[in-house]
Amino acid sequence: MLKFDENSILYNDLYKFTMMWAVINKTPNSKVRYKFFDRNNRKYPKGFAKELRKVVDTFRDRTVCEEKIKIFEKKATFLPKVFFDFLRGYRFDPSEVGIMQKDNGELDITIEGYHYRTILWEVPLMNAISKLYHKMVNDGDNNKNLDDALLSMKQKTELFRLNNIKYADFGTRRAFSPQHHYNIVKVINTLMNNNNFNGTSNVEIAIVENLNIIGTYAHEYVSSIGALKGYAHANKHTFDNWIDTYNGNLGIALTDTFLTDMFLKDFNTKYANLFTGVRHDSGDALEFTDKIINHYKTLGIDPTTKTIVYSDGLNPEEVLKIDNYRKNEIRKSYGIGTNLTCDIKDVKSLNIVIKLVEIDNLPVIKISDNTEKSIGDRETIDFVLWQVNKFLNK
Repeated sequence: MLKFDENSILYNDLYKFTMMWAVINKTPNSKVRYKFFDRNNRKYPKGFAKELRKVVDTFRDRTVCEEKIKIFEKKATFLPKVFFDFLRGYRFDPSEVGIMQKDNGELDITIEGYHYRTILWEVPLMNAISKLYHKMVNDGDNNKNLDDALLSMKQKTELFRLNNIKYADFGTRRAFSPQHHYNIVKVINTLMNNNNFNGTSNVEIAIVENLNIIGTYAHEYVSSIGALKGYAHANKHTFDNWIDTYNGNLGIALTDTFLTDMFLKDFNTKYANLFTGVRHDSGDALEFTDKIINHYKTLGIDPTTKTIVYSDGLNPEEVLKIDNYRKNEIRKSYGIGTNLTCDIKDVKSLNIVIKLVEIDNLPVIKISDNTEKSIGDRETIDFVLWQVNKFLNK
């Protein structure tokens, strides 16, 4: 029987591996820089950076067992054998990560190196920050208030079951700890008898619990292509790269890297037919639903054959509101993150991200539908917004 290993290279989200292969195929020589952002400008405990450095240095010892690699290969048939051969030999290089702490407690963390190598750092590094923070501040214990967390989780999953709501675990990055994350998903999978649970984005947990692995690509990929090929049609270039790499597999397109309205300009009949659906990650979910349904109808495509995956900070109340809106007009699924994996009494989850900010010495930006989530060089953002508004108002 396979055992869960939080130190496995596979304790990461699927989209990091799928983007990794796309980068290897399309831009293998690109060098990048990532930066850590705490959206709440949190002040971390004294000595946090020093302790985090110790944790990051242990990443060099992370490996993956052959049995799990073989299962991953069977589950992810869209990835070629050469990718799994590469993964067998992959090792994290802690020298790629810079960690500093300011006198006021704020963290300054960067990741630098070849894109195809550094792309795997984001998720497990965020998870390590979350685990260490809860250990230092919240007396972090993998079993802390587990009964309360499980009761809350059972109430949510029962609500989803009664309303026939399809959902998945997207909670790796900001989980209370890897073990807590695994405990929650394991209970959902083994005790809830819940046919509405679609699976998890986490490869390690999916393998151990024999679940579907869910994910396609993230903002990082569209942002990097925008910097390299131009922002006006960054989504179109992304579609073409993705289709060329995956031949129609992994067909959920992310909409809001440079505003959804710009995405829809490129999401023509060809791409709308080739992709099975879209993902919502910022802005008003109900307005987004209207836009997507109407766009499919304008293209002559039956929206009931397509899917929206909602993934923007969801909780059960928000899920029910979205699900009851324009019900049965389009397929809906939900990726639930922190609300599943860090919903613990008296514990406040972190609101942190690690974003790509530079590729080949060019600034990389993201302009979200929720402008508060936009990230990157301010001058570049303003320039691209000017271009976008000019393009949309033609």
